[in-house]
Amino acid sequence: MKFATLGGGCFWCTEVIFKRLKGVLSVTAGYAGGEGEDPTYETVSSGNTGFAEAVQIEFEPEIISFKHLLDVFWAMHDPTTLNRQEADAGTQYRSVIFYRDDEQRKTARQSKERMENSGKLRSKIVTEIIPLQKFYTAEKYHQNYYEKNRDLNPYCTLVIDPKIEKLLNIFNKDVKEEFKINLQGSDT
Repeated sequence: MKFATLGGGCFWCTEVIFKRLKGVLSVTAGYAGGEGEDPTYETVSSGNTGFAEAVQIEFEPEIISFKHLLDVFWAMHDPTTLNRQEADAGTQYRSVIFYRDDEQRKTARQSKERMENSGKLRSKIVTEIIPLQKFYTAEKYHQNYYEKNRDLNPYCTLVIDPKIEKLLNIFNKDVKEEFKINLQGSDT
């Protein structure tokens, strides 16, 4: 097993996307890249800690590579907006790849360069590529947030559902079978 740690805006959005991919064993919402110990949602939300909302992805590299996880990462958020993803604004929502070793650093830099040269983006990528110092697991109520709150929080249907539809449209072959239904419940 291997691990990847990525920040692409709200961790509720990022978690729900990566947990749907074949080869991903688990996705944990949390915080990385800041100063201090034991960050909380309240302190991170202040924007003063330097922590980003991030996800830690446990994956099987024989099934899905770190490179392919990054392909999904680039497609599922806007890496050209500094400290913002849609309505979520602040340093805690920045685009960031936390590498764990030289291989991940090299792969992340190459992936970023490919994306910058692809012509798919209208602006320059602002995604940070920095070493992971420590990952802190977010509070329990943030884990599997979408599944627990889809019918309770309009954010889920307004922001997360379109991301899931985009995932199904772009990466359908990579999505686990149990998630290959559209949001109305019929097969895709």
